[in-house]
Amino acid sequence: MLKPSPSKLRYTVALGACLGAPAFAAGLNVGVEIPRLDVAEYHRPYVAIWLERADNTVASTLSVWYDVKLKNAEGTGTKWLKDMRQWWRRAGRDLEMPIDGVTSPTRPAGKHQLQFTEGKNPLAALPAGNYKLVVEAAREVGGREVVSVHFTWPAAKAQQLRVAGSSELGEITLDLKP
Repeated sequence: MLKPSPSKLRYTVALGACLGAPAFAAGLNVGVEIPRLDVAEYHRPYVAIWLERADNTVASTLSVWYDVKLKNAEGTGTKWLKDMRQWWRRAGRDLEMPIDGVTSPTRPAGKHQLQFTEGKNPLAALPAGNYKLVVEAAREVGGREVVSVHFTWPAAKAQQLRVAGSSELGEITLDLKP
């Protein structure tokens, strides 16, 4: 039986990665649905997505969506980050915005996907244990909502967890990959 040379094997693996072949690393995928609201004055919500330990301390901020282009007295949109009260009190007020790879502009209504891989930030130093994925949304001239999903890291098997918001958030999904 012929064995491929090491250089051909490296080329095949690299080509597979470029073509979107399935990854073998553990990780988690987060789905966040922003519902379309029928209101007179609609503003995109600010959203914070983070992981909490069993004692409710923040293990990692995964993503923060806010109005990064607001340039007047609102301090580039950071003035209203504190409206996401739970995230702000637990982690936000200690962070300096913007954070490369974490902060981004607000998103329109629809379903949005985020992917995180074990060994890479923000999961690089996440030890095994029980966690909670928390998603908080706050909207100007609107409401505020927090939803959470409990999970164990690392995942023993592939699983998808779901929770539904009732006003500012739609369905939140957490796909765990072992």
